[in-house]
Amino acid sequence: MERNLINSWGSPSTSSAGAGSRHAASARSAASPLQPNYSSLAVQKALEHLASLDLIELCSEAKVERCRATRDLRSCGRYVQHVLVSCGHASLCKECSQRCDSCPICRIPIPKNDSRLRPRLYCECIEAGLISKRCDERFQEKEEGDDQLTADVLRLYALFDVAMENNLVSLICHYVTDVCMDETAVSSDPVIAFLLDEVVVKDWCKRTFRNILNDLQFLHESVSKAKQHADIMAWCIRNEFLENVRARYGNLASWRSVARERKAAATKRSWPDVVNHSAESSVKAGSLFIEDALSNIEIPQGHPQHMEEELRLASLQKDRDSLFRSKLEGLAVCYPFESLRAAVDMLFLTGSSDMVVAKEAIFLYYIFDRHWTTPDDNWRSIIDDFAATFGITRHSLIESLTFYLLDDDTDEALKEACNLLPEICGPSTHPKIAQVLLERGVPETALMVLRWSGHDGSEIVSLSEAVTAVRVRVECGLLTEAFMYQRMLCAKVREKNSKRGPPKDSPNHLEAKTNRWGDWLETLVTEICCLCIKRNLVDRMIELPWNSDEEKYLSKCLLDCAIHDPSTTTGNLLVVYYLQRYRYTEAYEIDAKLQNAEQDFLSMNSIDERVLSRMRSASHWRATLVVSSVKACVKFSDHGI
Repeated sequence: MERNLINSWGSPSTSSAGAGSRHAASARSAASPLQPNYSSLAVQKALEHLASLDLIELCSEAKVERCRATRDLRSCGRYVQHVLVSCGHASLCKECSQRCDSCPICRIPIPKNDSRLRPRLYCECIEAGLISKRCDERFQEKEEGDDQLTADVLRLYALFDVAMENNLVSLICHYVTDVCMDETAVSSDPVIAFLLDEVVVKDWCKRTFRNILNDLQFLHESVSKAKQHADIMAWCIRNEFLENVRARYGNLASWRSVARERKAAATKRSWPDVVNHSAESSVKAGSLFIEDALSNIEIPQGHPQHMEEELRLASLQKDRDSLFRSKLEGLAVCYPFESLRAAVDMLFLTGSSDMVVAKEAIFLYYIFDRHWTTPDDNWRSIIDDFAATFGITRHSLIESLTFYLLDDDTDEALKEACNLLPEICGPSTHPKIAQVLLERGVPETALMVLRWSGHDGSEIVSLSEAVTAVRVRVECGLLTEAFMYQRMLCAKVREKNSKRGPPKDSPNHLEAKTNRWGDWLETLVTEICCLCIKRNLVDRMIELPWNSDEEKYLSKCLLDCAIHDPSTTTGNLLVVYYLQRYRYTEAYEIDAKLQNAEQDFLSMNSIDERVLSRMRSASHWRATLVVSSVKACVKFSDHGI
């Protein structure tokens, strides 16, 4: 199982609608979400009107029209929902048609009776429920904005959708052959001329095909999740939902209390996140494996189709309150689940069906957590039966168990996890294992995991993984190895960036790539410096062969630390660093900065006499050493040496 508990194995099984998905979604949802009442007179009249309409007039029916009547020396401009029976023009709103004597377009008189108006086809379909009123409001918003042409096209698409959904597909075919391909079908109105173009119909066909494909994938996803849920439920029923197997926790409250303690312990022992320039690390500092796993199987908010799917599948859930809680707060807060049934529902009725392997791993984690420390004879057979039923390998079982043991904050669990790691470590080992081992105080085991995994600098990893690798090596006392690791890795990153040609549309891409390499270098070198300061290894660190790029961040880190706390020896060792390399001028400048920092520190803080004496002695020694070195340099220069 390749990181099956932590990694997302793929995005949800949905197809993108492409560049025109925004318009396609609006037009697609124009069809009424409720089934029209085909026995009603309004629906029958609307469909009869659509079927009997002269196809050349379909564009006119789809076009958005505004009232052309004059009011107070200006046009009325209201949305026109009716056409004049006398001439067939959609030129007046209902109110203006009562006071006007003739059509503003053709000047044909308007009869003064109740039959002077008839609804436009599009509005008739809305009133009949064949087109959603909500989508019509969105189309009107487009009219009021700068997307007038889009609104006309979407209205035509909505009429095509009504025709297709009501067995009038031949209408669309005849529209193409009799209208779009008719060279005499022209119009001086630019909107009508555009709607007469066959490209509009071609785009509708593409959009409709994508929508049908999405519907099929949506159906396949729903069926797959329901089947996966049914398979797990069958196993649970066969095992009586483990009701006859004693759990290690007396009740749910005690289990949740232990889970909170684990989270608190993980947060307390977590190392600071120094990866400020990278978006690669998706694992939050101080998080548990189970939190990351549950977060990765969740579908991000803002996918209405998936929300609709999960609401339909919610009928399979025993406790729907848990579903809504997971939607509001996330799956991670629902662990530990209230029961085995709740675990099955929460895992296998949410997220993508493609992530069934990860869901099974989380389910195993739940069982391990529920029964660990109880006698093996009570529950080991259940694990074996689950693995045999769903084809789970021994490697996957041990991996899930290891993830649980590393989350468990007891020493016994950590010891057991360390014993199991040799069986599962390899190229697919998740990097967080080494991170957790480091945080739990066993850097030697973390180093072995990194080496078993092949993370030795020969391949580029994420920046967060590189930081962990550096930390592990420094904590193990392998300072030189940490130095060589960061240099090898940064060189590979720089080489990889240099091989990529800058895109034509991004003239500053080369600069961006260089900055990215600089971020890696700054992060790793600064991390080594901070660890060496913390572990009193600065004297060993300054002896390493730092190059000019690395030295910039090395010097900055040491100087910042010395200025922050001049009572330490960090600043003195930075001066020694430059003196060892015969760079007396830079050593002199650093010494001057340190003297100013020491004076400010003494004036602003009350210092113990012993510390004060040590600071003055070190400052005097450093200044004497710098002055002597500068004099020696001048003397050698005068003698031409």
